Amino acid sequence: MTGGALPDPFAGHSDWAPDPPRPIAPTPAVMGGQLRGRRVLIGLPGHGWRSDLRADEKVVQGSRTYVPVIPEAEWYRAEAEQTEVFAPLVPVERVWVEELGMVGLTPDKPADLMSRLVSLDEPPRRNPVAALDADRLTGRRVIHLLEDGGERRDLRAVTELHTSDTGDICARVTTELDWYRWSWSGKPPRTLEVPVHLLWVE
Repeated sequence: MTGGALPDPFAGHSDWAPDPPRPIAPTPAVMGGQLRGRRVLIGLPGHGWRSDLRADEKVVQGSRTYVPVIPEAEWYRAEAEQTEVFAPLVPVERVWVEELGMVGLTPDKPADLMSRLVSLDEPPRRNPVAALDADRLTGRRVIHLLEDGGERRDLRAVTELHTSDTGDICARVTTELDWYRWSWSGKPPRTLEVPVHLLWVE
């Protein structure tokens, strides 16, 4: 990615509308699978949830299984600088892994309060929101839809919507590694301009 304005590869294709990206569907970590580097949520049913965390592989102490969990910013720094960090151990039954749900199940924007209510038994499914409909973008996790139908994730928006030098409505994004490195090094991230119709808030 570069800091300069990039040409819009979708110019001339205004009628083309990609399918929405897949939603986040939290899955209990007790169900197995590799955890190292996975994005997770922790919490207690009926109490609440914490996100923006990364996990390491499960460890067993005595008769209990735990998951080492650290804030995402610390995980990125540890990976980039190859340093050791302290990771609290969270009981596996209090950890959910962010999995990707099925395409095409994103509902319309809720029309009333009752349709927004969720169960406190587990973390709620999180449906993506089109950047055009989001109340703000800067700092939020975003998804860049690709021309081949793929999705590029692990991105953060670094601007709100604006008009590019070529007259397109877009926002600038960067990789999460560069986003977090910006905070610990002060080095501005490399960014990419993404047209609004290809950008969703995760």
